[in-house]
Amino acid sequence: MFKNTFLFFVVLIFSCGNSIKNNENGKEKKTAINNENESSEHSNKPLEDKNIKTGADNYIEYLPLLENKKIGIITNQSGILTNGTHLVDFLLSKNINIQTIFAPEHGFRGTADAGEVIKDGKDIKTGLPIVSLYGNNKKPKEEQLKGIDILIFDLQDVGARFYTYISSLHYVMEACAENKIQLIVLDRPNPNGNIVDGPILEEEHHSFVGMHKIPVLHGMTIAEYAKMINGEKWLKNGIQCELKTISCTNYNRNMSYDLLVKPSPNLPNSQSINLYASLCFFEGTNVSVGRGTNNQFQIYGSPYLPKSNFNFTPKPNEGAKDPMYNGKTCYGEDLTKIEKINQLELKWLIKAYNQTSDKSKFFNSFFTKLAGTKKLQEQIEKGISEKEIRKTWEKDINSFKKMRALYLIYEN
Repeated sequence: MFKNTFLFFVVLIFSCGNSIKNNENGKEKKTAINNENESSEHSNKPLEDKNIKTGADNYIEYLPLLENKKIGIITNQSGILTNGTHLVDFLLSKNINIQTIFAPEHGFRGTADAGEVIKDGKDIKTGLPIVSLYGNNKKPKEEQLKGIDILIFDLQDVGARFYTYISSLHYVMEACAENKIQLIVLDRPNPNGNIVDGPILEEEHHSFVGMHKIPVLHGMTIAEYAKMINGEKWLKNGIQCELKTISCTNYNRNMSYDLLVKPSPNLPNSQSINLYASLCFFEGTNVSVGRGTNNQFQIYGSPYLPKSNFNFTPKPNEGAKDPMYNGKTCYGEDLTKIEKINQLELKWLIKAYNQTSDKSKFFNSFFTKLAGTKKLQEQIEKGISEKEIRKTWEKDINSFKKMRALYLIYEN
């Protein structure tokens, strides 16, 4: 009996020891690092579909490439592993030598207004320098890349031409090509999946919200898009960078994929991400898309639309320090509960134009940059139906799909 009791206590002590050890090793690090305090909104919640592994999760593929190298990383609050650990934290825990963090529009924490100038700074947690890739410094300068062997790109895109993370990708690839630095793109699913739709950008309307001759919705992941930029020689003078992509696993583009970290401050949920490309056209009009509310890109309205049962009053909040129609009542439409759409919708834009009290003040010059063509505004002003407008896109979309097929990584 004594022998059995002794063995019982030995097993018990060993089990407790392992439990404590596993708890310490499995302890999650806090998400995100920046000059700002952490927000519970960006807490360590796992991605909804535990079967999908992002490029960042497939670290067995990229960690060996980073050993004994000096690393720069382009990322923001969306650059997390499935367990909620921020990529920068994870790499530092693996003794990877990170030199610099480069931040896109909205900053490293993703809290700045759209178009707001982001200043360079220093990460309080790690002491790493943060370089803004927005404003006057959209492309990393040679001196900012000095000593860096490899750049890592990890941003959550939403599949729309005017979402500027793919514009930042273009400039990062160009800087890598010019400075002979390898670029590793950690892939993430496109939450708008396989949708390819909208007018193709015309070259004369090239801007930071429209860098390439693609439709509004391109239906590609960020790594697939990087391959297309390189393969089509869209970088300056046709140069190409040394590109390595780390794919997602257990993913195809028809899968539903919801983000639990906002990719930018005014895309708070999956409904806003799904409606973003369609409602973003309103940013080139006198109609608000709900900036300054909690339903950004899920509602629209203005003081110049007919009074109705639905209204909202924008007020300053995160990502909208001075929103359009600040403090004014806007009338329009609530789209927070509508079913998911699978194409670029023009019906709300056309409806608002037809109902506005002064059509001459409806569009502004930014609309053409968003549309990538003057034709769309002209078609709406002439009263051409959505069905007829969509027909004018078909030939160009089909040509784009053929080009796009060369660079796809995942099955439909």
